[in-house]
Amino acid sequence: MGNAPDDRECGPDRTQRVGNGKVVGGMEPVIDLDGLGITLGGRKILADLKCSLSGRAIGLLGPNGAGKSTLINTLLGFYPAVQGTARVLGFDIRTGMKQIRALVGYMPESDCFIAHMTAVSFVRLMAELSGLPSDAALERAHEALFYVGLGEARYRLLGTYSLGMKQLAKLAQAIASGPRLLILDEPTNGLDPPARQRMIRLIREMRDSGDLHILLCSHLLHDVEETCEEVLILKDGHQVHYANLEEERKANRRFLELETLGGDGAFAEAVERLDCECATAGRRLKMILGQDFAIRDLYRLAEEHGVQIRRLNYRRDSLEDIFLKAMENHNGHP
Repeated sequence: MGNAPDDRECGPDRTQRVGNGKVVGGMEPVIDLDGLGITLGGRKILADLKCSLSGRAIGLLGPNGAGKSTLINTLLGFYPAVQGTARVLGFDIRTGMKQIRALVGYMPESDCFIAHMTAVSFVRLMAELSGLPSDAALERAHEALFYVGLGEARYRLLGTYSLGMKQLAKLAQAIASGPRLLILDEPTNGLDPPARQRMIRLIREMRDSGDLHILLCSHLLHDVEETCEEVLILKDGHQVHYANLEEERKANRRFLELETLGGDGAFAEAVERLDCECATAGRRLKMILGQDFAIRDLYRLAEEHGVQIRRLNYRRDSLEDIFLKAMENHNGHP
């Protein structure tokens, strides 16, 4: 796995731009980081981020203090860039923030409610602030609350909501304006397992609808692995790894460990002729499997050579493996 290339450009279809963010050739990136650097209070928080992200669902990962929230706040226009720039849906954060905010829905990590408002009034207000006329905002508020499962509770005061309901209300206000990009900051934070599964299911549905892109920031690797196609990993304000998860899954080597009984060395020799690399240690075989390897061939060989397979452990690299390798490989600043 290792780090991104030295110039830290990553992702498919980096494109030439003209005018107000239109692209010439290729697919327009959802988020295009172009040497982005952020300094707050005299301290460099983000340094020279260069990455082009075009996936339907993009994961943003990193340990505490990596700069994830700073990057989100910069893309939303809360922090100014001191180095380089970034483009969101083709618009530059230095010159096109009005257009960006009209196209982006944001679900923050922290609660941001007016406790004595009903959910439908609050979501309507947020939709109006996003630019929708009042009548359209009210209609969208009802639709969004029904979509996330709060239709029956939409007239209740937000202050009476449970934690899980508050997370769903935050999601409803983020999607009510019909954004093209939805930024989710720790959407499953504090949820119990059923509520977490409901949130993951909603994120998948929105991802698969084809109507919007999603940027998911989470410290839960499993959430990102379940929902995202691309991942950007940050550490200490630097980009340490980019992963197209679908390509990583195809390229990742599969590992198999066998413990056998009976037979002789002919079985191990026969296994090595399959699409794999094999190392033997007594009755144990450790194998690195090729793409064309089929487990049924292993059982066929075992039967032919009178070998019993007593134990079989099978695995491939997970997002956790990718993340840990990125952390280990980042020694100091690039």
